[in-house]
Amino acid sequence: MITAIGAPMTFSALILTGGRSARMGRDKALIDWDGQTAVVRVASLARAVGAAEVFTVGRDYGLDFIPDPAPDAGPVGGLLAGLAGIRARGEDRALVLAVDAPTLQAADLAPLLAAAAPGAAYEGLPLPMVVALSAVPREAAYDWPLRRLVERAGLTAMPAPPGTLARLRGANTPEELAALLAQADGAGGA
Repeated sequence: MITAIGAPMTFSALILTGGRSARMGRDKALIDWDGQTAVVRVASLARAVGAAEVFTVGRDYGLDFIPDPAPDAGPVGGLLAGLAGIRARGEDRALVLAVDAPTLQAADLAPLLAAAAPGAAYEGLPLPMVVALSAVPREAAYDWPLRRLVERAGLTAMPAPPGTLARLRGANTPEELAALLAQADGAGGA
């Protein structure tokens, strides 16, 4: 758990799973990564970095789940639904992850988790992000692009650590999947 001024900073994790996976041609959450589905792998990472609770948002994969009332509205719709769900549980900070980035590592998330309020994302990449719920603009709309939400929330844009871009971007197409698998194989497994 990341601490600031000696006090633990708790957070919940939201895994966005609501996309149609149209470019991939199959459900990205169910792709096998070294014996685990992507969604289980991302949830395990969230727990490993200290998430108090982990939720999927968009689709139910047998983990704790927050439904998206507008599933085809885009990722901000799922994000807003997830944030409302964890706010109702008393949480005030979220780690937001994409299900299609299952090769992320704890070290990739550490700078974001250590960032001061209102939170952070990597330059040019809206996910993963850490965000204080109080920073999310009240006027945020389901059809906003994620980048607009990141900007309007005032999140710090951090440079991506060297060698992490492929893991941070994840895989949205079969070609990106093959490249990410090859990179994971070259690094000793996914």
